[in-house]
Amino acid sequence: QVRLVGSGGGFVQAGGSLRLSCSASGTSSTINVMGWYRQAPGKQRELVAEINFAGRTNYGESVKGRFTISRDGAINAVYLQMNSLKPEDTAVYYCMGGTTYYTPNYWGQGTQVTVSS
Repeated sequence: QVRLVGSGGGFVQAGGSLRLSCSASGTSSTINVMGWYRQAPGKQRELVAEINFAGRTNYGESVKGRFTISRDGAINAVYLQMNSLKPEDTAVYYCMGGTTYYTPNYWGQGTQVTVSS
């Protein structure tokens, strides 16, 4: 059983920065990709960023150039540095793990990010 534990998030003013972390444990050898999706009230869950274990990344269009995902393969952890945050980035951010891009198989508990204008 794979377990994903996310941390970070919080409240920040527009233009500020936050950092999210996520670590995987359990049968994590089945995961090739880790990253985050987000869901704002009344909206569908959408891709934020994901990274495979070769270090290749995939970003949602709305965060390109502002967010950076990185990984530490030694401890099965990924990090999301979020800069130049906007009010529209406000959402619950869910850590995910999957076998390939756009295919989340496992979810973490979600963490709230709130950006004030």
